[in-house]
Amino acid sequence: MPDHATVFAWSGFFHSYHMSKTPDYISLNRADWNRRTDVHWESEFYSNEAFIKGADSLKEIEVAILGDVTGKRILHLQCHFGQDTLSLARRGAEVTGVDLSDRAIHRAHELAHSTGLNATFVCCDLYELPSHLEGQFDMVYTSYGTIGWLPDVNRWANVITHFLKPGGTLVFVEFHPVVWMYDADFATVSYGYFNSGPIIETHTGTYADRNAEIQSQSVGWNHPLCDVLTALIDSGLTIMAFKEYDYSPYNVFQGAYESEPGRFRLRQFPKPIPMVYSVVGEKSY
Repeated sequence: MPDHATVFAWSGFFHSYHMSKTPDYISLNRADWNRRTDVHWESEFYSNEAFIKGADSLKEIEVAILGDVTGKRILHLQCHFGQDTLSLARRGAEVTGVDLSDRAIHRAHELAHSTGLNATFVCCDLYELPSHLEGQFDMVYTSYGTIGWLPDVNRWANVITHFLKPGGTLVFVEFHPVVWMYDADFATVSYGYFNSGPIIETHTGTYADRNAEIQSQSVGWNHPLCDVLTALIDSGLTIMAFKEYDYSPYNVFQGAYESEPGRFRLRQFPKPIPMVYSVVGEKSY
């Protein structure tokens, strides 16, 4: 779910550094997420017990954009262990979830069985998905802390366009890149807004349980809005809607307070900063 700034804001942060060459990020990030998955599975943050009983994991931002998904074929990218995937299935969609972590996909199958919901799950590197999955979809959905794990948003956008049928829709909701510029306390600008290469981090715990006894190394990237929007346009999508939000639907940042039910803002900024953005794109050919 999170990318680099989320890692140290949601968990115990040790150190980070930039590298000129891309490391074996797939192996490092897969191992990282495999370690996190069982902790997340048992956490109050994900509350699987409530989810199995019928709770919906989707937040108000994406619910408003998604609309009625009954009967739609949806591809959910970077799905973790599938709560959003299965929430879409509960709403009547035919959904396929994709994730890099084999442990997360194992848990996704387990969650589908526990809820009695139907969904297809694929475990692979996102860029390799065209070699693992066939067909086209009415919608591609991805949200919250996803693209920061990917080095190249152009390849990401091309995967999206590859799987959308003509007239199909992308629904993308993500933490705003301005958030990733700050340190964990939002006191200092510690990272550049623009992508300057891979960021290697060592951290303990995880956003779902900051006290979890796990230690991992991960690799992430900053992606400014100009890169994301240009990549989507260049891939053949028409941007139908773009919106920025001055709150997070998750209480995951230090100094956050619930200003309204389900909306968390930062005490450090009396005048709010953008914390989330959404993009709706349409494949026109």
